[in-house]
Amino acid sequence: MRDRHIAHCDSEALALYLFLVTVADARGLSFYADASIGRMLSLPAQRLEQARTALLGAGLIAYEAPLYQVLALEPVTPTSPPPVRAAAERAAGELRSMREILRQTPGGET
Repeated sequence: MRDRHIAHCDSEALALYLFLVTVADARGLSFYADASIGRMLSLPAQRLEQARTALLGAGLIAYEAPLYQVLALEPVTPTSPPPVRAAAERAAGELRSMREILRQTPGGET
């Protein structure tokens, strides 16, 4: 809150973020399908997609269907890049990490 990471998120995006933080594993990954998330949060598919887009734009999550990853929050400093750009740069690395994790998971990508 102090660094305004969620300042531009609506209540549905915040509900999705709280859900993902709550169910994420030690790496921040969530394996819940969108249909399940939508049911649990009472969000139709289009509104879930809008919430996900808001969180991606805020740099709070990475998403590569069907996986979500909650990203580490970096403090905003006067010399740091804008939060969205910095988060997007981190997310690119996180997405590669998710692919590697999938490759190491039984039944994952080959």
